[in-house]
Amino acid sequence: MPEVRRTHPRRVGIILRMILITGATGFIGRALVRQLSSIGYPLRALIRPSAKTPRLPKGVPVEVAVVSLADTRGLRAAMRDVETVFHLASAENQGSRGSLLTADIQGTQNLVEAAAGAGIDRFIYLSHLGAARASSYPVFKTKGIAEESIRAGRTPYTIIRASLVYGPEDHFTNVLAQLIRNSPGFFPIPNGGRAVVQPVWVEDLVTCMIWALENKDTLNQVYEVGGNEFFTLRQIVEIVMETTRRRRFLAPISPITLRAVTVFLEGVLPGFPISSLFLDYFAVNRTTSVDSMPRYFGLMPARFSYRLDYLKRKRWYERLWSAISERISTQRSN
Repeated sequence: MPEVRRTHPRRVGIILRMILITGATGFIGRALVRQLSSIGYPLRALIRPSAKTPRLPKGVPVEVAVVSLADTRGLRAAMRDVETVFHLASAENQGSRGSLLTADIQGTQNLVEAAAGAGIDRFIYLSHLGAARASSYPVFKTKGIAEESIRAGRTPYTIIRASLVYGPEDHFTNVLAQLIRNSPGFFPIPNGGRAVVQPVWVEDLVTCMIWALENKDTLNQVYEVGGNEFFTLRQIVEIVMETTRRRRFLAPISPITLRAVTVFLEGVLPGFPISSLFLDYFAVNRTTSVDSMPRYFGLMPARFSYRLDYLKRKRWYERLWSAISERISTQRSN
């Protein structure tokens, strides 16, 4: 992989063209929207039709295009005046309610075709370490197929494969913290599970994505990024327990049994926080070189244990003061 050197955003004297973001209401998407907006890019969020109000960052100017990834004509209309597409949308966090085939595979194919028809200059896709069509795990297999569609398209692309991403409102550390708090004195952990992951701080990942946007050397390249530390699931659980001050006995359990229990609970308990896809993240090693981020993007990644303060529960008066401060800030911005 070629080295990518940090460049300065194009801000002064140049009219920045529109960026379209899929998955803008997600955990990583909201961080990307905030950073791009702070640079000055005009943004358009592609939102799937829903009765719910889209969870876009507050106080950030962003257009909204309500279009399904299955609507090819609507996708092309949403790309009017757009120069770059950031594709983050995925059904992997929806569990049994989502469809990887519809959202990740067919949706990506439709988006790639629409981008080619609309003359998009750059297509940036967020994938996973371990993505491969031959993978036996649904998420990684799906990402591998989606990558193939992007590489086979006519639009110049950049693919960034990331390890597990963590930060406020993530579907990783917050889920573990919730399960640990609700567990009855013990916490099940896959017996013999020694798969290693390389957590990456969300703001570091988003910074890399933006720097990739600003550097033409990243065209038609695939980059693998992760944090600068390796952890097993057991080590991650221990760090989360220490951060939240919730000690639990770690009870070894067969991976097959744990998966069966997870599938059962997901089916009978609406809103159960994890799915079998979550377990896939820890089924195989998902690592890359520890110096990948500094080498490609000139950025030293944050240490995992140093960025977990958001898992600590605030006292009632701290939560009240935060709510009052946020309300005052919102009124001033309006």
